[in-house]
Amino acid sequence: MKRLLNSTRRYIKRSIFHFRCSDFLKEKESGLYVEDYFHEMVYLERRRAERTGRPFVMMLVDFEGILDAEGSEERVRSVSGRLAGATREVDIKGWYRHNHVLGVVFTDTSPDAIGSIREKVMAGLSEDDVLGSRAGHLKVTFHPFPEEAGGGKPLPADFKLYPDLARRNEARKSSLAAKRVIDVAGSVFGLLLFSPFFLAIPVIIKLTSRGPVFFRQERIGEFGRRFTFLKFRSMYEGVDDKMHSEYVKRLIREDRAYTENEGRTVYKIKDDPRVTPIGRFLRKTSLDELPQFLNVLVGDMSLVGPRPPIPYELESYGAWHWRRIIEAKPGITGLWQVMGRSMKSYNDMVRLDLRYIEEWSLWLDIKIILLTPFSMVSSKGAY
Repeated sequence: MKRLLNSTRRYIKRSIFHFRCSDFLKEKESGLYVEDYFHEMVYLERRRAERTGRPFVMMLVDFEGILDAEGSEERVRSVSGRLAGATREVDIKGWYRHNHVLGVVFTDTSPDAIGSIREKVMAGLSEDDVLGSRAGHLKVTFHPFPEEAGGGKPLPADFKLYPDLARRNEARKSSLAAKRVIDVAGSVFGLLLFSPFFLAIPVIIKLTSRGPVFFRQERIGEFGRRFTFLKFRSMYEGVDDKMHSEYVKRLIREDRAYTENEGRTVYKIKDDPRVTPIGRFLRKTSLDELPQFLNVLVGDMSLVGPRPPIPYELESYGAWHWRRIIEAKPGITGLWQVMGRSMKSYNDMVRLDLRYIEEWSLWLDIKIILLTPFSMVSSKGAY
Protein backbone atom coordinates (compact mmCIF):
# COMPACT_ATOMS: atom_id res chain seq x y z
CA MET A 1 0.00 0.00 0.00
CA LYS A 2 2.83 2.39 0.90
CA ARG A 3 4.57 1.80 -2.45
CA LEU A 4 1.25 2.39 -4.26
CA LEU A 5 0.76 5.68 -2.40
CA ASN A 6 4.31 6.78 -3.22
CA SER A 7 3.85 5.88 -6.90
CA THR A 8 0.55 7.77 -6.97
CA ARG A 9 2.19 10.77 -5.31
CA ARG A 10 4.99 10.80 -7.89
CA TYR A 11 2.45 10.47 -10.74
CA ILE A 12 0.38 13.39 -9.42
CA LYS A 13 3.53 15.48 -8.97
CA ARG A 14 4.63 14.84 -12.54
CA SER A 15 1.09 15.47 -13.85
CA ILE A 16 0.99 18.85 -12.07
CA PHE A 17 4.42 19.66 -13.50
CA HIS A 18 3.24 18.78 -17.02
CA PHE A 19 0.04 20.79 -16.59
CA ARG A 20 1.89 23.87 -15.37
CA CYS A 21 4.29 23.62 -18.29
CA SER A 22 1.57 22.95 -20.88
CA ASP A 23 1.57 26.53 -22.16
CA PHE A 24 5.34 26.62 -22.34
CA LEU A 25 6.30 23.13 -23.49
CA LYS A 26 7.30 24.24 -26.93
CA GLU A 27 8.65 27.48 -28.28
CA LYS A 28 6.35 28.90 -30.93
CA GLU A 29 8.95 29.31 -33.65
CA SER A 30 11.04 26.15 -33.27
CA GLY A 31 8.68 23.56 -31.74
CA LEU A 32 11.20 22.62 -29.04
CA TYR A 33 10.58 21.47 -25.47
CA VAL A 34 11.80 23.84 -22.78
CA GLU A 35 14.82 22.77 -20.75
CA ASP A 36 13.14 21.32 -17.64
CA TYR A 37 10.60 19.36 -19.63
CA PHE A 38 13.24 18.04 -22.04
CA HIS A 39 15.26 16.75 -19.07
CA GLU A 40 12.13 15.04 -17.79
CA MET A 41 11.60 13.40 -21.20
CA VAL A 42 15.20 12.16 -21.27
CA TYR A 43 14.63 10.59 -17.85
CA LEU A 44 11.42 8.88 -19.00
CA GLU A 45 13.07 7.65 -22.21
CA ARG A 46 15.95 6.24 -20.18
CA ARG A 47 13.55 4.36 -17.91
CA ARG A 48 11.65 3.04 -20.93
CA ALA A 49 14.89 1.76 -22.44
CA GLU A 50 15.77 0.04 -19.15
CA ARG A 51 12.43 -1.78 -19.13
CA THR A 52 12.18 -2.73 -22.81
CA GLY A 53 15.81 -3.09 -23.81
CA ARG A 54 15.21 -0.88 -26.85
CA PRO A 55 18.06 1.65 -27.17
CA PHE A 56 18.00 5.32 -28.05
CA VAL A 57 20.53 7.93 -29.11
CA MET A 58 20.66 11.50 -27.82
CA MET A 59 22.28 14.14 -30.01
CA LEU A 60 23.48 17.42 -28.51
CA VAL A 61 24.23 20.48 -30.63
CA ASP A 62 26.38 23.00 -28.75
CA PHE A 63 26.01 26.61 -30.00
CA GLU A 64 28.87 28.08 -27.94
CA GLY A 65 31.03 28.46 -31.05
CA ILE A 66 28.58 30.83 -32.77
CA LEU A 67 27.12 32.79 -29.85
CA ASP A 68 29.86 35.41 -29.82
CA ALA A 69 29.25 36.42 -33.41
CA GLU A 70 26.90 39.06 -34.78
CA GLY A 71 23.51 37.62 -35.65
CA SER A 72 24.01 34.63 -33.35
CA GLU A 73 20.37 34.63 -32.22
CA GLU A 74 19.23 34.32 -35.82
CA ARG A 75 21.67 31.47 -36.37
CA VAL A 76 20.39 29.63 -33.29
CA ARG A 77 16.79 29.97 -34.49
CA SER A 78 17.77 28.79 -37.96
CA VAL A 79 19.59 25.69 -36.72
CA SER A 80 16.82 24.87 -34.23
CA GLY A 81 14.16 25.12 -36.88
CA ARG A 82 16.14 23.07 -39.39
CA LEU A 83 16.80 20.27 -36.91
CA ALA A 84 13.20 20.23 -35.68
CA GLY A 85 12.00 19.91 -39.25
CA ALA A 86 14.55 17.29 -40.29
CA THR A 87 13.89 14.79 -37.49
CA ARG A 88 11.08 12.27 -37.12
CA GLU A 89 7.82 13.14 -35.41
CA VAL A 90 8.48 10.51 -32.73
CA ASP A 91 11.88 11.99 -31.86
CA ILE A 92 12.09 14.22 -28.79
CA LYS A 93 13.47 17.71 -29.42
CA GLY A 94 14.23 20.39 -26.85
CA TRP A 95 16.74 22.53 -25.01
CA TYR A 96 19.32 20.58 -23.04
CA ARG A 97 20.60 23.99 -21.91
CA HIS A 98 18.40 26.88 -22.96
CA ASN A 99 19.67 28.75 -26.04
CA HIS A 100 23.09 27.09 -25.67
CA VAL A 101 22.73 23.33 -26.20
CA LEU A 102 19.98 21.75 -28.29
CA GLY A 103 19.04 18.11 -27.70
CA VAL A 104 17.35 15.52 -29.90
CA VAL A 105 16.46 12.04 -28.61
CA PHE A 106 16.20 9.55 -31.47
CA THR A 107 13.84 6.96 -30.00
CA ASP A 108 14.26 3.23 -30.75
CA THR A 109 17.54 3.97 -32.49
CA SER A 110 20.59 1.72 -32.38
CA PRO A 111 24.09 3.18 -31.82
CA ASP A 112 24.92 1.71 -35.25
CA ALA A 113 22.83 4.50 -36.78
CA ILE A 114 24.95 7.31 -35.34
CA GLY A 115 27.15 7.52 -38.44
CA SER A 116 24.25 8.02 -40.83
CA ILE A 117 22.52 10.49 -38.47
CA ARG A 118 25.70 12.54 -38.13
CA GLU A 119 26.20 12.61 -41.90
CA LYS A 120 22.63 13.74 -42.51
CA VAL A 121 22.71 16.40 -39.78
CA MET A 122 26.04 17.87 -40.82
CA ALA A 123 25.01 17.91 -44.48
CA GLY A 124 21.84 19.82 -43.59
CA LEU A 125 23.70 22.33 -41.43
CA SER A 126 26.35 23.01 -44.07
CA GLU A 127 23.58 23.97 -46.50
CA ASP A 128 22.14 26.51 -44.05
CA ASP A 129 22.55 29.94 -45.67
CA VAL A 130 22.37 31.72 -42.31
CA LEU A 131 25.20 29.67 -40.82
CA GLY A 132 27.45 29.84 -43.85
CA SER A 133 31.09 29.16 -42.97
CA ARG A 134 30.29 29.07 -39.24
CA ALA A 135 28.59 25.67 -39.56
CA GLY A 136 31.92 24.11 -38.60
CA HIS A 137 31.84 25.96 -35.26
CA LEU A 138 28.90 23.91 -34.04
CA LYS A 139 29.81 21.02 -31.76
CA VAL A 140 27.64 17.96 -32.39
CA THR A 141 27.95 14.96 -30.04
CA PHE A 142 26.06 11.67 -29.79
CA HIS A 143 25.23 9.74 -26.61
CA PRO A 144 23.83 6.18 -26.99
CA PHE A 145 21.86 4.46 -24.24
CA PRO A 146 22.53 1.83 -23.02
CA GLU A 147 26.21 2.64 -23.26
CA GLU A 148 28.59 0.14 -24.78
CA ALA A 149 31.17 -1.14 -22.33
CA GLY A 150 34.64 -2.04 -23.47
CA GLY A 151 36.96 -4.77 -22.25
CA GLY A 152 36.72 -5.25 -18.51
CA LYS A 153 33.15 -3.93 -18.46
CA PRO A 154 33.73 -0.44 -16.99
CA LEU A 155 30.83 1.48 -15.58
CA PRO A 156 28.94 3.64 -18.09
CA ALA A 157 30.04 7.17 -17.29
CA ASP A 158 28.34 9.42 -19.84
CA PHE A 159 26.46 11.65 -17.44
CA LYS A 160 25.11 13.77 -20.29
CA LEU A 161 22.41 11.09 -20.33
CA TYR A 162 21.45 11.92 -16.72
CA PRO A 163 20.58 15.65 -16.66
CA ASP A 164 17.85 14.96 -14.10
CA LEU A 165 20.36 13.76 -11.50
CA ALA A 166 22.21 17.07 -11.33
CA ARG A 167 18.92 18.91 -10.86
CA ARG A 168 17.74 16.39 -8.25
CA ASN A 169 20.99 16.61 -6.27
CA GLU A 170 20.87 20.39 -6.38
CA ALA A 171 17.35 20.31 -4.94
CA ARG A 172 18.53 17.92 -2.22
CA LYS A 173 21.71 19.85 -1.49
CA SER A 174 20.90 20.65 2.14
CA SER A 175 19.54 17.16 2.83
CA LEU A 176 22.62 15.53 1.31
CA ALA A 177 24.83 17.78 3.45
CA ALA A 178 22.87 16.66 6.52
CA LYS A 179 23.27 13.03 5.43
CA ARG A 180 27.05 13.50 5.30
CA VAL A 181 27.04 15.03 8.80
CA ILE A 182 25.09 12.01 10.06
CA ASP A 183 27.58 9.70 8.30
CA VAL A 184 30.61 11.32 9.93
CA ALA A 185 29.02 11.49 13.38
CA GLY A 186 27.65 7.95 13.08
CA SER A 187 30.93 6.44 11.92
CA VAL A 188 32.88 8.11 14.76
CA PHE A 189 30.26 6.93 17.26
CA GLY A 190 30.38 3.41 15.78
CA LEU A 191 34.17 3.25 15.99
CA LEU A 192 34.06 4.32 19.63
CA LEU A 193 31.12 2.07 20.56
CA PHE A 194 32.64 -1.03 18.99
CA SER A 195 36.25 -0.26 19.95
CA PRO A 196 36.41 -3.36 22.22
CA PHE A 197 35.62 -5.50 19.16
CA PHE A 198 38.36 -3.75 17.18
CA LEU A 199 40.75 -4.95 19.89
CA ALA A 200 39.38 -8.46 20.44
CA ILE A 201 38.47 -9.62 16.91
CA PRO A 202 41.96 -9.10 15.39
CA VAL A 203 43.48 -11.19 18.20
CA ILE A 204 40.95 -14.00 17.66
CA ILE A 205 41.50 -13.96 13.87
CA LYS A 206 45.28 -14.16 14.34
CA LEU A 207 44.99 -17.02 16.83
CA THR A 208 42.61 -19.11 14.68
CA SER A 209 43.96 -18.77 11.13
CA ARG A 210 46.95 -17.58 9.18
CA GLY A 211 46.72 -14.31 7.28
CA PRO A 212 45.97 -10.59 7.68
CA VAL A 213 43.34 -9.24 10.06
CA PHE A 214 41.59 -7.13 7.43
CA PHE A 215 40.09 -8.30 4.15
CA ARG A 216 40.58 -5.67 1.45
CA GLN A 217 38.59 -5.83 -1.76
CA GLU A 218 38.01 -3.46 -4.66
CA ARG A 219 34.38 -2.35 -4.84
CA ILE A 220 32.39 0.03 -7.05
CA GLY A 221 31.16 3.21 -5.41
CA GLU A 222 29.01 6.15 -6.49
CA PHE A 223 29.44 7.16 -10.16
CA GLY A 224 31.61 4.09 -10.71
CA ARG A 225 34.47 5.24 -8.49
CA ARG A 226 36.52 2.30 -7.28
CA PHE A 227 37.57 2.12 -3.65
CA THR A 228 39.10 -0.34 -1.18
CA PHE A 229 36.36 -2.04 0.82
CA LEU A 230 37.30 -3.15 4.35
CA LYS A 231 36.06 -6.08 6.42
CA PHE A 232 37.46 -8.30 9.12
CA ARG A 233 38.85 -11.36 7.32
CA SER A 234 36.42 -14.27 7.57
CA MET A 235 38.00 -16.58 4.97
CA TYR A 236 41.16 -18.64 4.81
CA GLU A 237 44.20 -16.94 3.34
CA GLY A 238 44.87 -17.50 -0.36
CA VAL A 239 41.35 -18.50 -1.51
CA ASP A 240 40.18 -17.04 -4.83
CA ASP A 241 36.80 -15.55 -5.72
CA LYS A 242 36.06 -17.78 -8.74
CA MET A 243 33.45 -19.77 -6.82
CA HIS A 244 31.56 -16.66 -5.71
CA SER A 245 32.02 -14.93 -9.08
CA GLU A 246 30.37 -17.78 -11.01
CA TYR A 247 27.61 -18.10 -8.39
CA VAL A 248 26.71 -14.40 -8.49
CA LYS A 249 26.73 -14.23 -12.29
CA ARG A 250 24.26 -17.12 -12.41
CA LEU A 251 22.04 -15.40 -9.83
CA ILE A 252 21.93 -12.20 -11.88
CA ARG A 253 21.26 -13.97 -15.17
CA GLU A 254 18.49 -16.19 -13.82
CA ASP A 255 16.81 -13.39 -11.84
CA ARG A 256 16.20 -15.70 -8.90
CA ALA A 257 18.04 -17.22 -5.98
CA TYR A 258 18.78 -20.91 -5.61
CA THR A 259 16.43 -22.92 -3.42
CA GLU A 260 18.04 -24.79 -0.56
CA ASN A 261 16.72 -27.94 1.12
CA GLU A 262 14.81 -25.85 3.64
CA GLY A 263 12.94 -24.12 0.82
CA ARG A 264 14.73 -20.83 1.42
CA THR A 265 16.41 -18.69 -1.21
CA VAL A 266 19.82 -17.22 -0.63
CA TYR A 267 22.16 -14.68 -2.19
CA LYS A 268 25.33 -15.71 -0.38
CA ILE A 269 26.81 -19.20 -0.66
CA LYS A 270 25.65 -21.31 2.25
CA ASP A 271 28.29 -23.51 3.93
CA ASP A 272 31.01 -21.76 1.97
CA PRO A 273 34.17 -23.93 2.41
CA ARG A 274 36.37 -20.84 2.14
CA VAL A 275 35.04 -19.41 5.43
CA THR A 276 36.84 -20.08 8.72
CA PRO A 277 34.94 -21.25 11.83
CA ILE A 278 35.35 -17.84 13.51
CA GLY A 279 34.51 -16.25 10.16
CA ARG A 280 31.09 -17.94 10.19
CA PHE A 281 30.35 -16.33 13.54
CA LEU A 282 31.56 -12.92 12.34
CA ARG A 283 29.39 -13.14 9.23
CA LYS A 284 26.32 -14.39 11.10
CA THR A 285 26.51 -11.47 13.53
CA SER A 286 27.73 -8.97 10.86
CA LEU A 287 30.72 -8.13 13.07
CA ASP A 288 32.96 -8.59 10.02
CA GLU A 289 31.37 -5.40 8.62
CA LEU A 290 32.60 -3.11 11.42
CA PRO A 291 35.72 -1.81 9.56
CA GLN A 292 33.39 -0.24 7.01
CA PHE A 293 32.90 2.62 9.47
CA LEU A 294 36.34 3.69 8.21
CA ASN A 295 35.02 3.65 4.61
CA VAL A 296 32.17 5.91 5.75
CA LEU A 297 34.49 8.26 7.60
CA VAL A 298 36.65 8.91 4.50
CA GLY A 299 33.57 9.34 2.29
CA ASP A 300 33.70 6.21 0.13
CA MET A 301 30.47 4.94 1.66
CA SER A 302 27.47 6.11 3.64
CA LEU A 303 25.85 4.57 6.71
CA VAL A 304 22.79 3.78 4.56
CA GLY A 305 22.75 3.01 0.85
CA PRO A 306 22.94 0.23 -1.76
CA ARG A 307 25.41 -2.59 -1.27
CA PRO A 308 28.64 -1.79 -3.18
CA PRO A 309 29.11 -4.38 -5.96
CA ILE A 310 32.29 -6.28 -6.75
CA PRO A 311 33.70 -5.45 -10.23
CA TYR A 312 32.97 -8.92 -11.65
CA GLU A 313 29.27 -8.50 -10.85
CA LEU A 314 29.10 -5.73 -13.45
CA GLU A 315 29.85 -8.23 -16.22
CA SER A 316 26.27 -9.53 -15.95
CA TYR A 317 24.51 -6.21 -15.34
CA GLY A 318 21.59 -5.10 -17.45
CA ALA A 319 20.79 -1.44 -18.12
CA TRP A 320 18.48 -1.17 -15.09
CA HIS A 321 21.12 -2.49 -12.67
CA TRP A 322 23.40 0.51 -13.27
CA ARG A 323 21.00 2.89 -11.51
CA ARG A 324 21.97 1.55 -8.07
CA ILE A 325 25.57 2.68 -8.69
CA ILE A 326 24.98 5.89 -10.59
CA GLU A 327 22.24 7.34 -8.42
CA ALA A 328 23.41 6.73 -4.84
CA LYS A 329 26.47 6.28 -2.63
CA PRO A 330 26.86 2.71 -1.30
CA GLY A 331 26.14 2.04 2.36
CA ILE A 332 26.92 -0.29 5.26
CA THR A 333 23.24 -1.05 5.72
CA GLY A 334 20.11 -0.60 3.62
CA LEU A 335 16.65 -1.92 2.84
CA TRP A 336 18.15 -5.23 1.73
CA GLN A 337 19.90 -5.79 5.04
CA VAL A 338 16.82 -5.06 7.17
CA MET A 339 14.34 -6.87 4.89
CA GLY A 340 15.81 -10.33 4.60
CA ARG A 341 19.54 -9.96 3.83
CA SER A 342 20.62 -13.20 2.12
CA MET A 343 17.04 -14.45 1.99
CA LYS A 344 16.59 -12.27 -1.10
CA SER A 345 17.76 -13.03 -4.64
CA TYR A 346 20.34 -10.75 -6.22
CA ASN A 347 17.77 -8.96 -8.36
CA ASP A 348 15.41 -8.60 -5.40
CA MET A 349 18.29 -6.88 -3.62
CA VAL A 350 18.77 -4.51 -6.57
CA ARG A 351 15.04 -3.75 -6.64
CA LEU A 352 15.18 -2.86 -2.93
CA ASP A 353 18.17 -0.61 -3.63
CA LEU A 354 16.21 1.18 -6.38
CA ARG A 355 13.21 1.50 -4.09
CA TYR A 356 15.48 3.12 -1.50
CA ILE A 357 16.87 5.54 -4.12
CA GLU A 358 13.40 6.58 -5.27
CA GLU A 359 11.98 7.01 -1.76
CA TRP A 360 15.10 8.40 -0.08
CA SER A 361 14.79 10.84 2.80
CA LEU A 362 16.70 11.49 5.99
CA TRP A 363 13.85 9.94 7.95
CA LEU A 364 14.11 6.74 5.86
CA ASP A 365 17.84 6.58 6.65
CA ILE A 366 17.13 6.97 10.36
CA LYS A 367 14.51 4.20 10.29
CA ILE A 368 16.91 1.81 8.53
CA ILE A 369 19.69 2.63 11.01
CA LEU A 370 17.32 1.92 13.94
CA LEU A 371 16.19 -1.39 12.39
CA THR A 372 19.71 -2.61 11.58
CA PRO A 373 20.65 -3.77 15.15
CA PHE A 374 17.54 -6.00 15.23
CA SER A 375 18.60 -7.54 11.92
CA MET A 376 22.09 -8.17 13.30
CA VAL A 377 20.78 -9.76 16.50
CA SER A 378 18.29 -12.02 14.70
CA SER A 379 20.98 -13.07 12.16
CA LYS A 380 18.11 -13.92 9.80
CA GLY A 381 19.39 -14.67 6.32
CA ALA A 382 23.05 -14.24 7.31
CA TYR A 383 25.71 -16.77 6.24
